Amino acid sequence: MTIRIGALALATASALTLAACTPPPDAPPAGGPPTVACNDVAAQAFIGQPATTANVEAARIAAGAAIVRTVRPGEAVTMEYRGDRLTLQVDAAGNITGASCG
Repeated sequence: MTIRIGALALATASALTLAACTPPPDAPPAGGPPTVACNDVAAQAFIGQPATTANVEAARIAAGAAIVRTVRPGEAVTMEYRGDRLTLQVDAAGNITGASCG
């Protein structure tokens, strides 16, 4: 019985030691692709324009964002922050009413 408890304690201590050596899960991977910063000021030029596929993509490129999403009135969105994402607010008529990064 004592040998089993000792072996369990040793295995637990080893696992904890190894866990302490790993980076936290939200740390960016070393040597990964560089993050693209979004500049929502550049996308402001598209306010008042229809949210067509071409305009949405042009706003993304102008902002230097890696991705873009459109948000219509009453639509649920996730709240996680992404510095490489452009969010375009679109009204009921389908026109871009705002642009923000995050």
